[in-house]
Amino acid sequence: MSKPRALVIGGSVAGLFAALLLRRAGWDTVVFEKNADELTGRGAGIATHPQLHDVMARVGAPFDRTMGVYVDKVHLLACSGEALASRHTGRIMSAWARIYHSLMALLPAEAYRFGKAFVKLEQDAHSVTAIFADGTRESGDLLVGADGSRSAVRGEVAPADQPQYVNYVAWRCLLDEADVPAHLRQGFFENFSLCLPDGEMCLGYPVPGRNDETEVGRRCYNIVWYRPCDPDVTLPDICTDASGRRHAAIPPPLIRPDVIERIKATARALVTPQHADVFCRAQPFFQPIYELAPTQIVYGRVALIGDAAFVIRPHAGAGTTKAGLDAACLADAIAEDGLEAGLARYEREQLRFGRGLITLGRYEGDHLSAQTKPRDQQSAAERQWDAESVLNAHVTRSQEVGRVYAARVG
Repeated sequence: MSKPRALVIGGSVAGLFAALLLRRAGWDTVVFEKNADELTGRGAGIATHPQLHDVMARVGAPFDRTMGVYVDKVHLLACSGEALASRHTGRIMSAWARIYHSLMALLPAEAYRFGKAFVKLEQDAHSVTAIFADGTRESGDLLVGADGSRSAVRGEVAPADQPQYVNYVAWRCLLDEADVPAHLRQGFFENFSLCLPDGEMCLGYPVPGRNDETEVGRRCYNIVWYRPCDPDVTLPDICTDASGRRHAAIPPPLIRPDVIERIKATARALVTPQHADVFCRAQPFFQPIYELAPTQIVYGRVALIGDAAFVIRPHAGAGTTKAGLDAACLADAIAEDGLEAGLARYEREQLRFGRGLITLGRYEGDHLSAQTKPRDQQSAAERQWDAESVLNAHVTRSQEVGRVYAARVG
């Protein structure tokens, strides 16, 4: 008797989790990735949670200290640089590439196909077929849309579900540990730190090096700086390259030099000297922040997972964790309940989980979004951060993610 077959569209971590977990549940799975070569440079640092560690262990990639950099404390800094408060945390900060490479190593080469750009799908009561830009067709029993926040699969099954810009961007950068000034390598480099300029938030923490190294001296420092950015003037300007072409998501090499010069000058004026020193030595880039909270993530024999299902603001630090938990729930539900009932269970449970993470992301995100409103239209809470609450939220991130995940079956 032949195995049921799953077509996984999208070869990033969500697709790899789905392929590996479905294979363990007895499915024949194939990943189709639109890029012609192995994915690189997709994001920088990521937070990890025990729930992610558990899923990694399930697929055969135990999450130990080599998977990231352990941080013991969260420091809240004044914008002048002095410490205002500290809390113990105990978290492993990793990087997208470290997770991706660990998962890729577990999947047979023949189960991952590069250069396969998904175009459309056809399905009936018995099968689903993916059609690719090169004219080829692949059929199976299940299609998993794991192709990110601008999902082509979602565009086919739910074209009205489009991520909405929420009026701020995340400026990011990554600096090699060897390039971090010596006076910052003790104390500052080793811990998670944040500062809260008026209506903004800047975070910094150590992550694995560019080739997944976690040894002292070979790591990197990651900064994420959230800034309000109006959608009518500022965002179009910084998304326009030197040739005058405007991009929805501008590739980092195409960000204009004058935009980079301005943001570095702003960093020196607004964030801590420690964060600014690192930021100005690096090559920063930015990501507009979007959100999508769908009402449906299963369409017949098609299931959406990860960012293809929900686009969640990044403040919970749970994007990679959600990708793994979505894939685990999908595989478990199908294995235990059969395909039709399993898909219904997956949708019911992961809609609850996704909505819970949307709420977590909005705790800090709504404050940032509100900064584009006129000052006299902002509430008192929107005008000023509750710094103690923000600090505590960063300490309890993993517990909150765990609470939201447990509530999905309530």
